[in-house]
Amino acid sequence: MRDQSLSADDDLSYLREFEHITLAKVLITQYKSDGMERSIQEASGLLERLLKAADEGERTGSVIEVLVLQALVHEARGDTHLGLVPLARALTLAEPEGYVRIFVDEGEAMRELLRHAAAGGIATSYAERLLSAFDTSAQPTPDRVQAASPNIAEPLTGREVEILRLVTGGMRNQEIADQLFISLGTVKRHIANVYGKLGVSHRTEAVARAKELDLL
Repeated sequence: MRDQSLSADDDLSYLREFEHITLAKVLITQYKSDGMERSIQEASGLLERLLKAADEGERTGSVIEVLVLQALVHEARGDTHLGLVPLARALTLAEPEGYVRIFVDEGEAMRELLRHAAAGGIATSYAERLLSAFDTSAQPTPDRVQAASPNIAEPLTGREVEILRLVTGGMRNQEIADQLFISLGTVKRHIANVYGKLGVSHRTEAVARAKELDLL
């Protein structure tokens, strides 16, 4: 936060979305640590603005992540019932894509919310599947599982789909690396894997092929 001069009052942009989502997580953690109401109020206000921006940009993955954090804000305040409102929408959006880690990585607080969701009939089968994933969370699990297309031999992983979407948006490799906080070499490796799975040799072909297969 200090290094990036982040603030809950910053103007929002897609290129800094990851940073501001991380800021919201820090503010929630601060509230749990010191009980300062200002921290949770700033987190709540920031998440409302992030959700509006993600909705307008039709960035479903970001919408899900923000909704998960909104649920955790209510949980931190001791209002599990209110936390189920954003969680219900998050589950509805996430189930078709098979998101797992976006929930499991939030730890015990999310596990408790999912238990209440399952007990309350909210996306019961999916919530129960996520609950079972907590028991195997030490094993690497993709952020989401992309449904296989009958026209490709191997489905793209969640990270490959994420990077392909950024490629489609015109971002260069270094910009993608900066956005996702991964190395340039990792980006290049993922892109090479995408090319191999799609049977293409450059970006324009990859984007066209992905759209053809409805992968984006």
